[in-house]
Amino acid sequence: MGWVQRNRPKLLIGALFVVGFYFWNSRQSRQDYEYFVPVPQAVSSSSRGNVTVISPLIFIGGVPRSGTTLMRAMLDAHPAVRCGEETRVIPRMLALRSQWKKSEKEWKRLIEAGITDRVLNAAISSFLIEIISGHGPPAERLCNKDPFTMKSAIYLSELFPNSKFILMLRDGRASVHSIITRKVTITGFDLNDPRQCLTKWNQAISIMHDQCLEVGPTRCLMVHYEELVLHPESQMRRLLKFLDIKWDDKVLHHEDLVGKDIRLSKTERSTDQVVKPVNLDALSKWVNFYSADILKDMADIAPMLETLGYDASANPPNYGKPDEAVVRKTQDIHQNGEKWYEKAVQSVNDPSRVDKPAEK
Repeated sequence: MGWVQRNRPKLLIGALFVVGFYFWNSRQSRQDYEYFVPVPQAVSSSSRGNVTVISPLIFIGGVPRSGTTLMRAMLDAHPAVRCGEETRVIPRMLALRSQWKKSEKEWKRLIEAGITDRVLNAAISSFLIEIISGHGPPAERLCNKDPFTMKSAIYLSELFPNSKFILMLRDGRASVHSIITRKVTITGFDLNDPRQCLTKWNQAISIMHDQCLEVGPTRCLMVHYEELVLHPESQMRRLLKFLDIKWDDKVLHHEDLVGKDIRLSKTERSTDQVVKPVNLDALSKWVNFYSADILKDMADIAPMLETLGYDASANPPNYGKPDEAVVRKTQDIHQNGEKWYEKAVQSVNDPSRVDKPAEK
């Protein structure tokens, strides 16, 4: 195997950094180095609006399969907001920066090369602005949904002082069940080992939870997936108030705007579900999935369940009573299963992953 093949991942991420540095360098002068955050300037393309480091960006994160796609779709239904598909490159750039900071050797090399915190922060913020503003149409409020960005919420809150964060929380038993059954590949997760996946979920959500707490309640809002599904109107009213965005009923009917104002990626694992209205079907699918020994040890395997307000011993769980509107939409999905199935199939590259409607 040649040197290029062995180092391809590093070369790819390095190229992303170089691009980010180029965007920064094209708009920043040396006198800006003295600031932690670069002097706010608009992105290069006027068609993308006046997007700067002081823009009120919205970041949605959480462990995958925790409702992040549903949340961004509901926000995308609002005329003032644009989230769009996962970028995938933003969490990788943030992870690379974190690796550099953790390695004394690598960080010393960067400092010796003149790449100080100020230079790096300016380059990364410019790169993120370019990606967030450039991968979709302009909007009054721009939003990014890449689940693992929440691991860097503190850093992002410093780069973008007017940004706000939404941390999606979900019963870890449901998240892991969905990760495994829908074959969502995540680095470090062994999809053949539910116990190990629950441990990894616990580690990931613990980091994100701590990050959100550190950022503080005025800038980071925790939203339970179950509450969003059971009571979408009250939860969305709470969310829009937090974001200082005027209420609009469209956020309760995102399914009507899919393929119009809302773009969904054919490759994301949640797409075939998000084309449907908010419904109750996914809440308790995990019941009867785990072995007796895992259920017995659940509180020890995933202590974050209790921290987040879930009963680790409840099987099945009682998440609460749903709103009547949610009940009606769930019934509609069941009564018109073929219609929603066809819509889901059309939204993805791999129709085999779409659940077929239950026989009447």
